[in-house]
Order: sequence, then structure tokens, then C-alpha cells
Amino acid sequence: MRTRRTVHVLLTATAAGSLLVACSGAGGTSASGGDGKSINVLMVGNPQMEDIQKLTKSTFTKDTGIKVNFTILPENELRDKVTQDVATQAGQYDVATIGAYEVPIWQKNGWLHELSSYADQDTAFDTADLLKPMVTALSGSDGKLYALPFYGESSFLMYNKDVMKAKGVTVPEHPTWQQIADIAAKVDHAEPGMRGICLRGLAGWGELGATLTTVVNTFGGTWFTKDWQAQVNSPAFKKATDFYVDLVRKHGEAGAAQSGFTECLNAMSQKKVAMWYDATSAAGSLEDPSASKIAGHVGYAYAPTAETRSSGWLWSWAWAMPKTTKNADAASKFMLWASSKKYENLVGEKLGWSRVPAGKRASTYAIPAYQKAAGSFGDITLKSIEQADPADPGTQPRPTVGVQYVAIPEFQDLGTKVTQEISAAIAGKASVDKALDDGQQQAEDVAKNYR
Repeated sequence: MRTRRTVHVLLTATAAGSLLVACSGAGGTSASGGDGKSINVLMVGNPQMEDIQKLTKSTFTKDTGIKVNFTILPENELRDKVTQDVATQAGQYDVATIGAYEVPIWQKNGWLHELSSYADQDTAFDTADLLKPMVTALSGSDGKLYALPFYGESSFLMYNKDVMKAKGVTVPEHPTWQQIADIAAKVDHAEPGMRGICLRGLAGWGELGATLTTVVNTFGGTWFTKDWQAQVNSPAFKKATDFYVDLVRKHGEAGAAQSGFTECLNAMSQKKVAMWYDATSAAGSLEDPSASKIAGHVGYAYAPTAETRSSGWLWSWAWAMPKTTKNADAASKFMLWASSKKYENLVGEKLGWSRVPAGKRASTYAIPAYQKAAGSFGDITLKSIEQADPADPGTQPRPTVGVQYVAIPEFQDLGTKVTQEISAAIAGKASVDKALDDGQQQAEDVAKNYR
């Protein structure tokens, strides 16, 4: 039975990580009762989530009387924890942040509450205002929403304008990866302790795997062909991986093999790197003067390409409600509030407009205060989201949707194992050839389930 195999695959992929999380005491909140007076929310530890944790008690809880118990974890740990909880139907959490990868798989397995009925009953929520790519990504096979977007993103290049000016470098609006590699070499060590570029090197299908896969796509590669032939050690996949590893080893951040989104955000905001290719959602933090030394001095360009016209990914960190919750009404109230126009305005007024969790609503980009704060990155973010094509992200047909992932349960394990070896290559402890040959065998084992 497909659902049972999916559960087995997901639990195999998360068992080790979940054990470590449990032993460390992270996420140790007991399941909330069914009284509707409190809910347990599991979130990834990104800046936007830290903001909502700060604002909830004085606003949402004050207005509704619903207490929200937050658990925040780093991305890799979050993925392990939420998968373990939902797949086993443990029922520890009423709400969790998941993404476009999980929604269609988990909806098919009957693990999530549909949310369209809640959203449609709340006229202030305005479902029609949600960006179409986000609605499509977070809908099930029945066309209903199974997660509500907290923020949406694509990927692009961020760079220090002062460094580029000092070095006489002009970054193209639509750069190629070779141009970026050449620029990284020119600006490497432009200032004491500064490296040319930050690229994720931390193992994980959603960490290193996300950025690397966009490079693989635009270099003409893919994880699988349309008829499920594994391609991990194909010439195009190898060329892209060699390029990525070589670039980050020559001109990348210190400790690159342990650097994910959070580490690169810190490196860029603290002037430790001159460029960074990553999520468009990072721009709000980079433009926040209370947290970034380069606020107001950041330039933005579209995701670099090689053989494709565009290469940005498509993602949304979104609120989902496991079927096991005993607090559906209270959980839905929190999710609708957290994804609302009202919440966006609250962030803008209380914390600053650059920190609004954007990328999900058309109306956000019409707010004068947001337009002013996001003048350097708002338009390119919106266009990057609109240009991303999960159904056709490369140069050849795919067996599933997904720009930076393959939408099958096994990819969580496959992507993590392959990136562990590539991360070791970045650290100088392994070779790319061996990493991809091992990955090819693992991918072939997965493909047998689908041919």
C-alpha cells in the first residue's frame, strides 16, 4: 500500500534526526488538550518566525484568549521533527510550518486538514489576494488549500554594492553563473576577512540540496528523467556540482561545509562575504538596520543561469494543521491571523516594513510603506516568484513537479544522503566523483519504485 510505504520512507529518513532532537529536549511541549485555550506550534527558526513569536502574546492572544506555545528549531531539525510527528500521527502539534514539498504528499496520505473552508469563511482573509504560484504549491489534488502561506520566496543574488563599486565591478541584472564566479574571484578579500561569495554547504535536501539543485537545473541536469532514469552522475549533474564545489572552495565563506541559510545570512549582514545566492526572503533581514551592517547598501540580481532563461526556486513556508489536532478551531484562527493582511501591517508598523513576511499576497506590493522599504528588492522578488516553473525548471521534462526538489517521499532521504557527501567534498574530505557515483546508486534504487 502506497501510504504505508510513504510512512516507512519518511520515518527511515527522519529516525536519526528525530532521536537526536528528542534526546536534546527540543520541542518537548506536551500535546495541548482539546479545550481550545492553547495550541502548540512548531516552526522553523527563520527571522520571520522569530518575529511572530515576539508579537503573538500582545496581539493574537490578547484578542482571542488563545495561548500559543511555540517550538522553534533549525531547518534540518524542524524537517525531522515535523515529519516524525505527522507521519506517526503523534499529535504533539496543532500547527506546523511545512512547505511546498510536503503539502501534496501529505495531503494524498490524509495527514492534513484542508484549510479552504476556514479561509473562505473569513472574508477578511481574502484568499483571492494570495499569489497564484503559492496557492498552486499549497493545494492538494482536490484543489483545496492544505497549508496557508506565511511567506513565499524564490531565489536570487544579493551583493554588497559598496564593494562592487570599489572594485569597479558591475553585476548584471540577469547574470550567468560564470559571470558570478568571475566576480567572486575579483572581490574575494576585498576587505579584511571578506570572501567573494556565500553558498550553502550544509548537508540537507532543503539546505545545500536546494541551492545546488537550481544550479544543476540550469546546467542542463536533473535528478531523474521523465521516465525515472537516475541522472545523479550524468555529465550535466557532475559539471554543475564540480562548478558549485569549486566556486565555494575557492571563494566561499569560512566553514562553508557547515553553512546553511542562517549562517550565510549572518555572513552577508556582517560584511563577511561580498555576495550571496539564496532565498529572496532574506532581503528583508538584510535591509533591517537593527540587524544588518549593510542595510541600504545591498544590490539584487536574478538567479544566475547557464542554459536556462531563469533558475530561481519556488517555496513557501506555510502553516499546516495535522489531522490529529484536537484544537482545529483555535489552530485555524491562529493560521488565518498569521497569514493575513492584518498581520503584515502589524509587522510593518511594529518592527519595520522591510521585515514583512511577503511573497504571498498581491496587495502587499501595493502598500506605499512596503514599496518604499522594499524598493530595491520587492519587484525582483515578485517577478522571480512569477517566473519560477516547478513543472519545467530545466532543459528536459521531469517526472514530478519541483524546482529545487523532487516531489516524492524518498527525496527527503535521498537528497540528504547525497548532499552529505557533497558537503564532505566542499570540506575537502571526499571527491565529487565518489559523491555522485554513490548518489547515482541510491537514486537508481529509488527509481525502481516508480518505473
